[in-house]
Amino acid sequence: MAKRGPTYTCQACGAVYHRWQGKCDSCGTWSSLSEEAQAAPVQGARAASSGKARGRVFALESLKGDTQDAPRIVSGIGELDRVTGGGFVPGSVLLIGGNPGIGKSTLLMQACAALALAGRRVVYVSGEESTGQVRLRAERMGLAEAPVELAAETNVEDIIATLGQGARPALVVIDSIQTMWSGEVESAPGTVTQVRGSAQSLIRYAKTSGACLILVGHVTKDGQIAGPRVVEHMVDAVLSFEGEGAHAFRILRGQKNRFGATDEIGVFEMTGMGLSEVTNPSALFLAQRDQAAPGAAVFAGIEGTRPVLVEIQALVAPTSLGTPRRAVVGWENSRLAMVLAVLETHGGLRLGQHDVYLNVAGGLRVNEPAADLAVAAALVSSLTGAILPPESVYFGEIALSGAIRPVSVAGARLREASKLGFEAALMPSGGADAGDGSGLNLRRFGHVTELVADIAANAPRKDVK
Repeated sequence: MAKRGPTYTCQACGAVYHRWQGKCDSCGTWSSLSEEAQAAPVQGARAASSGKARGRVFALESLKGDTQDAPRIVSGIGELDRVTGGGFVPGSVLLIGGNPGIGKSTLLMQACAALALAGRRVVYVSGEESTGQVRLRAERMGLAEAPVELAAETNVEDIIATLGQGARPALVVIDSIQTMWSGEVESAPGTVTQVRGSAQSLIRYAKTSGACLILVGHVTKDGQIAGPRVVEHMVDAVLSFEGEGAHAFRILRGQKNRFGATDEIGVFEMTGMGLSEVTNPSALFLAQRDQAAPGAAVFAGIEGTRPVLVEIQALVAPTSLGTPRRAVVGWENSRLAMVLAVLETHGGLRLGQHDVYLNVAGGLRVNEPAADLAVAAALVSSLTGAILPPESVYFGEIALSGAIRPVSVAGARLREASKLGFEAALMPSGGADAGDGSGLNLRRFGHVTELVADIAANAPRKDVK
């Protein structure tokens, strides 16, 4: 039998190589390969390779049959229940990631306390902090009286053995999965092999016992959850906790959910007593906006199943540099470059000698192409100095030909705008009927030239002194 040589695993993406190299070919990360011992083959693998092993015959079923909705454990935190699809499902596994200090542990402590006060058994296992540090956080938030069972442990086998004592817990929180290690894996804690092996053992416990498991994960510099990507495929839901350090708002976004809608968001505000829910995020994102300044347009967007109104701010200024600067916060740089190219080619604007700054107010990150029309309106307003009507909202996708294309869920966007007191909506030709706007004045555009002409001709201008 040939001797097995060492293997080298990328700590960023989990790719495996049989020799060391400076750069990972899969993800392009430098100096991320580390040597890890290979796991010994199990006895069944030898039998399978010799052709003598036989599998167990199992029954096959048809698609037709009785189905039931998954039972839910409601946490009592409305925004968290919204993102998870209505509550935690027994036996499910959730992975939540976010930047350090964003509030992951705070949110999970509040959820644990709410379930524990409702009479359910909840276990919080911390691998990064001592029990004293966790107690201090709970006292600061006024949750010290909640009957949450607490432990500071990193060995997976010990954790599973302890959880098996007594009644089955309704919720188990592991903070964080990168600190866990298993004695069955011959690798250092924190490596890709250990994270994958530890997660597999904990997920197996959740599936067999019926306890809901929440794994906290670290993130890399680009915002991706650190460790092997296979862990994201193993879990039932992946949640991302986002937020800017300069803002008190925190956004919990569902990136994957087998029991609910994906791309759903929950909005929280960081306070001295923890995270508080924001039931009307549109009013929060539009608070204290300057309605008399050019370069500001209100975008009616959709995040998951929730309509959200947010202000798009643009600043177009002459540049003294050879290459104009393009700075974007909360939107895609490539999408901004496309909108600028369309406005220059089909809108007749000259933006090549101007710096362009774009910002989504409130710290929200917009991902849908329906924001193209609002971005274009803000850019044209800033360039011409025209003030956009403060009672209007914008949404629509811009094609490379300059055409403005309809977007989905237009009725929900219009109803949200009407509820917040807006009077008009600038939208693509076609799409929602007039009745969907709940009394809004619908102004439709089919091409960016119509938008540029309308802003230049009809919007009031500031007095130049």
